[in-house]
Amino acid sequence: MDTIASLFSFITTPVSWVIVQFHSVYGKIFGPDTGWAWGLSIVSLVILIRICLIPLFVKQIKATRAMQTLQPEMKKIQERYKSDKQRQSEEMMKLYKESGTNPLSSCLPILAQSPFFFALYHVLNGIATGKEIGVIDGPLLESARKAHIVGAPLAAKFTDSADKVASLGATLTDVRVVTAVMIVLMSASQFFTQRQLMTKNVDTTVKTPFMQQQKMLMYVFPIMFAVFGINFPVGVLVYWLTTNVWTMGQQMFVIRRNPTPGSKAQAAFLERLQKQVTHHKKVRGRGNTNVIKAIVAKGRDRNEFERKFINGLTKAGLAAQADGTVVESESSVLTETEDGTPASGGPKRQQPKRQSKAKRQSGAVQGAAGTGEAGATKATEPSDAKPSLEKTAAEPKDDSPQTKQAGGNKQGTPPGSGQRSRAKSGQRKGQQRPKHPSSKK
Repeated sequence: MDTIASLFSFITTPVSWVIVQFHSVYGKIFGPDTGWAWGLSIVSLVILIRICLIPLFVKQIKATRAMQTLQPEMKKIQERYKSDKQRQSEEMMKLYKESGTNPLSSCLPILAQSPFFFALYHVLNGIATGKEIGVIDGPLLESARKAHIVGAPLAAKFTDSADKVASLGATLTDVRVVTAVMIVLMSASQFFTQRQLMTKNVDTTVKTPFMQQQKMLMYVFPIMFAVFGINFPVGVLVYWLTTNVWTMGQQMFVIRRNPTPGSKAQAAFLERLQKQVTHHKKVRGRGNTNVIKAIVAKGRDRNEFERKFINGLTKAGLAAQADGTVVESESSVLTETEDGTPASGGPKRQQPKRQSKAKRQSGAVQGAAGTGEAGATKATEPSDAKPSLEKTAAEPKDDSPQTKQAGGNKQGTPPGSGQRSRAKSGQRKGQQRPKHPSSKK
């Protein structure tokens, strides 16, 4: 480990300078020789490094999702060229190039953080041995050696002997208890971080070897941290525990705000977004607007959770637009008040009224007869039907054959009344087609 750490000695001076700057601030609050001053200096160093690595973390997320998308294609290539490893590698590289994906992008934050980790280890190891490292000179070196975190010196290890621990002003029991607790917390945070990634932020519709590898790493990484952790100084354990907690919190934020499509996290996110949009009748936040815009652009390629989200907005009377906004649909605008007027001021859609059988028959009779207003009024006005019948009953009837043939009588029965009576009896309405000459009369 010392050989590896010495390879990163070029960054030892900047790391030691940052620690000293933070120590000068915390030393004024907690005292320059306290474990709080030196411990918080290490924690602040971790936070500063992780803030600088946020762009790489975003690139890691994109690379990981791109790799998940390519897993079905990679599996086909492996099955097609399983007997030709060289051709398989060539096709894999071609696939990466076409999709613009780099498998190493998912490891960028770890690779970028490694130099700082080894530089910090080298600084703390120098403190344990009493050797000046970087800008940590004599007075600062003595102050760091006296600093204890819950009874354990910053430079002490779980595997140190009792004599070495005693030279640092502590007991072996205190050192091993503190280091054991920190190793357990470090491994547990790593396990939980990987577990929430697998259970919430993985596309469950695609079963690929990549998912199996991630499940394996979920158990391998904590064991690795536990094995190597017994050889880490307390200060390095503070560094690694802090970076694990930061990673866990950062991943929880990403899973909540920008989940992987098709994952359980996306289902929960879209459910929250639907409730928010339905309540406020608009989209709040640029990020939410971009999410809705991407879902609308997918069209028929939407997954189950995205289709459910769009259907939920539709049921609430809202329609998602291509620019990521929502507008009220027609069904929500056409609401009525108690007096029947549109509540929102929009036009009210009216259904055509169903006519009675008598009105439909009278309309057909009017079109077929082509008579004057008197006959039409009798046929179309049901309210006048009773007086008309009374008037007809009071008048004398003429049942002579001449009257029937002429379609009227002496009292002025309008022509065409015979056609109306035949229409009312169920015969064909309107004009009759002339019979063919060859048909029987």
